[in-house]
Amino acid sequence: MKAVRIHAYGGLDVLHYENVPIPRLQPDDILIQVRAAAVNPVDWKIREGYLQGVLKHQLPLTLGWDVSGEVVEVGPQATDFKIGDTVYVRPDIERDGGYAEYIAVKSSEAAYKPATLDHIHAAAVPLAGLTAWQALVDAAQLQAGQTVLIHAAAGGVGSLAVQLAKAKGARVIATASAVNTGLVAELSADQFIDYTRTRFEEVVKEVDVVFDTIGGDTQERSWQVLKPGGILVSVVSPPSKEIAAERGLRRAFVFIHADGRQLTAIGRLIDDGKMKPLIHTALPLSDARQAHAISQGGHARGKIVLHVAD
Repeated sequence: MKAVRIHAYGGLDVLHYENVPIPRLQPDDILIQVRAAAVNPVDWKIREGYLQGVLKHQLPLTLGWDVSGEVVEVGPQATDFKIGDTVYVRPDIERDGGYAEYIAVKSSEAAYKPATLDHIHAAAVPLAGLTAWQALVDAAQLQAGQTVLIHAAAGGVGSLAVQLAKAKGARVIATASAVNTGLVAELSADQFIDYTRTRFEEVVKEVDVVFDTIGGDTQERSWQVLKPGGILVSVVSPPSKEIAAERGLRRAFVFIHADGRQLTAIGRLIDDGKMKPLIHTALPLSDARQAHAISQGGHARGKIVLHVAD
């Protein structure tokens, strides 16, 4: 099969589109013929070697952990799906990924693809959707009537987080640049802040939850807008334990895990019209280098997706 792999860590030139063996199944695996695979910042961070001490990878490595496709083989202990089922999945990030014509994943990690989405749009959901779910629902335990500040609301994660928070009945304050004003309005955010013109901490106060997808100075300034007992949830770096204690606030750091049941719940929201993924661009699998360059640019509106097969 064709796949995009790295044989060493480094820049765009270490991405190689090449022939590789089709994966062998473990007993509880399903084999998916990949139709589309999304590109995420974690992909190029792994490619550049930033996570060598965190994740147990062996080279050569197939990147890409956001997949939509069709089940073509089922392991003897994989009882959740049958051949011909269409599924989407955020696979185990320590196994070979989905920049390939086929991928083997644990059946418990997958869910039926939302019926209202094609494969390109479905591939854009799992990692971003699970990130939003595990940050807002699991960590923050967001409730109806609460207020949440979501940073980078026009990105792949942020755009789904806005929609998920609204579906849960929360009031949403969203930050993004002015060019994304219309896009964020379409997501039904209650308040929009152009971070290039306004410091959010000067106009936002007393929120229950801050969802940080940026880190650094943005994370540090976010403490100021929380009400007593509020929570700062980050998917970039762990918020300060000391600051949380000093201010009477809570903190959480989320490194997402695969979860087919949560993908099923997200799929229901999508099919009910309460969430939809945003696509920045779709490129052929062979153009993975270009896709990584766009992702590293940091200004994608929604998700970048690799088209693998019709």
